[in-house]
Amino acid sequence: MAASSPASFAIGLIAAAAVAVSAAPASAAPKPKESELRAQLKQLNNKVDKLIEAYNLKRVELAKAQKSAKAAKTRLATAEEALTTAKKRVAEIARLRYQNGTSSVPAFMLPENSGGAAVLNQVTAEQQAFVQGVARARDQKKKAAVQAAELAVKIRKDASEVAGRRDEAEDVIDDIEKKLQDLVPFGTNRRPDGGWAPELPSGSDNITPRTRLMKEQIEKNFALPFTVGCFRSGSGGEHPLGRACDFMMSTGGSMPSAANTALGDRIAEWAIKNKSKLGVKYVIWKQRINHGSGWSTMSDRGSITENHYDHVHISMN
Repeated sequence: MAASSPASFAIGLIAAAAVAVSAAPASAAPKPKESELRAQLKQLNNKVDKLIEAYNLKRVELAKAQKSAKAAKTRLATAEEALTTAKKRVAEIARLRYQNGTSSVPAFMLPENSGGAAVLNQVTAEQQAFVQGVARARDQKKKAAVQAAELAVKIRKDASEVAGRRDEAEDVIDDIEKKLQDLVPFGTNRRPDGGWAPELPSGSDNITPRTRLMKEQIEKNFALPFTVGCFRSGSGGEHPLGRACDFMMSTGGSMPSAANTALGDRIAEWAIKNKSKLGVKYVIWKQRINHGSGWSTMSDRGSITENHYDHVHISMN
């Protein structure tokens, strides 16, 4: 076989390079911005709320249908009981008439100043009314039962679909929240071994850069109802060092509302979850302290504020 010329060899290299370029994987999609993820999270939370509302309305409709079917069944039972009573009355009259060998009503069954024929007519009319009422009740019960059954099938189908959509949306929300978690920045002056180098307070707020970053992240992730207090002189702990902040859940000295208590729970758990990223030292909330390995009950210090029921305390390394 003849050796290839330099020109053909060069052409071959160019062709191979073109194939390699075309076969190369496409560049990864750019990582979404935090603002984009938060916007998606807000939309999906609204979607989940609407799905849950629709699901609950379907449950209410089903309960109403079941109640209607039960009421129809009760009406039928009452009508059938009335018919049984009427049949017994007519049968008794027929038996007495047969025994007396006459079509008249026995005298002892007649009210004073009343004729037998009138009583017989009245009894017959009552019987017919009972029969007609039972027939109507049976028709209504049958119609109600059919409607309730059809509605129940539809509602079960709709509820299943809504629940599926809700679960799907919640899965996406979990994914976005994980991505948001990845966007939480690392605290400053972190050592290679995972420890934290000491920092000096700075700025007009007199707190360390790590403390400031933690405060900014909590303010970004939560709608805080009241003030945040960090530097405080003349007290123990990390406040005078600029390494602690108190996130108030009430005006101070009073128990927070249920909503703000739940908010405090979320803030405390968020701080613990991001402990190794931000450099959190410990969290105190509701007379408990957590260094990262679980909550421990603290001794009673005598007041709502001292026992940290009205604020979440976060100390930094």
